[in-house]
Amino acid sequence: MGEVETAHPIARRRAELREVLHGRGMRMTPQRQLVLDALLELGHATPEQVCAHVQRTTPTVNITTVYRTLELLESLSVVRHTHLGHGAPKYSVHEHEHVHLVCHRCGRVDEADLGLMSDLCGTLREQHGFALDASHLALSGTCADCLRGARRRGADEETP
Repeated sequence: MGEVETAHPIARRRAELREVLHGRGMRMTPQRQLVLDALLELGHATPEQVCAHVQRTTPTVNITTVYRTLELLESLSVVRHTHLGHGAPKYSVHEHEHVHLVCHRCGRVDEADLGLMSDLCGTLREQHGFALDASHLALSGTCADCLRGARRRGADEETP
């Protein structure tokens, strides 16, 4: 088909996001493009991280512009924010429904398919009449790398 299909994944995603905005009667302004590009490259990022990334190439973009752009893009469901622990929320391009897994040791953030939460969502609805929005959820725990490191340290301590 078109060149968008064969383009680099970020370029393809950029074109898709432009179409979403156009479909809602909005333009892809240079500032919106810079913020979206930063999120596509950074993954999960605070507004301050997005601003710092953007300012590397365009120092005239300020934090207020970044916040306003993120708010607009979130209202259009192009990006979403999640509280991944203490501090500022982290924003990401809304590509698929997922739950965040946050390692409380190293701070690593992974994504898990939202389907893993289906049993919990069903139980909450049946027993409490509560509809959980698990896509906004961050679960805290220990990542596989930190668990392996803890096991190795434990084995080293037991060795005479």
